[in-house]
Amino acid sequence: MIAFRGLVWRLLPAERAGAPCAPVASPEGRFHRPGEAVLYASLTAEGAGVAIARYLTADAPARALVPLAVAADRIVDLRALPAPNPASIVWQDLRASGAPAPTWAFSDAARAEGAEGLLYPSRSRPELSHLVLFDPAPPLVQPAGPARPWP
Repeated sequence: MIAFRGLVWRLLPAERAGAPCAPVASPEGRFHRPGEAVLYASLTAEGAGVAIARYLTADAPARALVPLAVAADRIVDLRALPAPNPASIVWQDLRASGAPAPTWAFSDAARAEGAEGLLYPSRSRPELSHLVLFDPAPPLVQPAGPARPWP
């Protein structure tokens, strides 16, 4: 595990920008099972846009980009796994078939080891990195500046 201290970026529906550290609204995701509260962010503003591109539709709500400060001591870094990185696969199709998301194995193992989150590469742009935090609350994560409209 590694320590991670620095700014990350989160794109939220504009109406949720007032609570930038709130857990995701989706009931499940790449690294969270139903009932688990997590926060997904990116190490760059560009990465945040790449991360949500799959989910944007013509009728999607306006978005806000929010900087967050993270101070974590126990992060599992999945970015160096061999290509194609299994942490970055498209999990939604497998989940839709009724199977558990294969990426949950990574977060389950990290949680069991006492990790506070995971670093992982972007699926479509592996040079970009994302972060998931398992307990998105201060002092682990805090707002680091005002929200700004995106794009």
